Amino acid sequence: MAYFDLPLADLRQYRSATPEPADFAAFWTATLDEARGLAKPPELTPTPNGLTAIETLDVTFSGFAGQPIKGWLNRPAGATGPLPAVVEFIGYGGGRGLPHDWLLWAAAGYAHLVMDTRGQGGNWRGGDTPDLDADGSGPSSPGFVTRGILDKSSYYYRRLITDAVRAVETARDLPFVDASRVLVNGGSQGGALTLAASGLLGDAVAGAIAGVPFMCDIRRAVTITDSDPYAEFPRWARVNPGRAAAGLSTLDYFDGVNFCRHATAPTLVSAALMDLVCPPSTVFGAFNELRGTKEIAVFEWDGHEGGRGVFTERALAFATSCVST
Repeated sequence: MAYFDLPLADLRQYRSATPEPADFAAFWTATLDEARGLAKPPELTPTPNGLTAIETLDVTFSGFAGQPIKGWLNRPAGATGPLPAVVEFIGYGGGRGLPHDWLLWAAAGYAHLVMDTRGQGGNWRGGDTPDLDADGSGPSSPGFVTRGILDKSSYYYRRLITDAVRAVETARDLPFVDASRVLVNGGSQGGALTLAASGLLGDAVAGAIAGVPFMCDIRRAVTITDSDPYAEFPRWARVNPGRAAAGLSTLDYFDGVNFCRHATAPTLVSAALMDLVCPPSTVFGAFNELRGTKEIAVFEWDGHEGGRGVFTERALAFATSCVST
């Protein structure tokens, strides 16, 4: 794909016009306080994985409205003492899959909690967590961008972002985790959840790694790309034109730009200049709002693959710098 967005020099200066709702902070404070008040202790069940160097725990923790969320926790076998941890969020349409899908961070010496994605897992990797606020919906195929979009309280990503925050809080409370060295990580939708969790948790996050993040500068994104998942919004708006403005106003509460305006943790982001799925200007729109130490890895010739193993190497080095200080 040829370049279609702003030149790199302009991207570095670009500022998003996404408005922050006046009650943005109050909305999220109330949402998270409710979830915390309904939380139960997590359940951790040792699970055979056929490996000798990594052990796996099947995790169930309390997410939005206290609802049960599944996850895998991999850690180095026989590790002693509090470990640094990475909480990972999954890309659009995928679920937690199987424990051996997630070996990198445990092999690097971290406790690695992978959060399942409620109601997803019907596209490229299976999931195990139903979306209980959507009539118990089990794993299903996309889309999710317009699910409940006419009310911020019922919008799908309210539930999913709350799950992400609670996953971090769950990891921080585990006895074998060093709560001062917990990072968040993910790509695409996982990158969106990474930025949201970092913005909502502040200093509780030691670092954030967001690869080609989704759900950023959404008002712009839905007008400059025809690729899914953003294309779900104009498809919906074409047959609901009188509701489009209300839908966009809901999306402002879940936009990475607004979470980045509150994020203080060291953050590494990637952007790909030929990315039609998460256009580079939308990524820079969020990145340029970050308040803490920040780095952006720009991949000139990449689409949504966003650097592949090259970015993974950089992410490992960045994580080391965050947990070693």
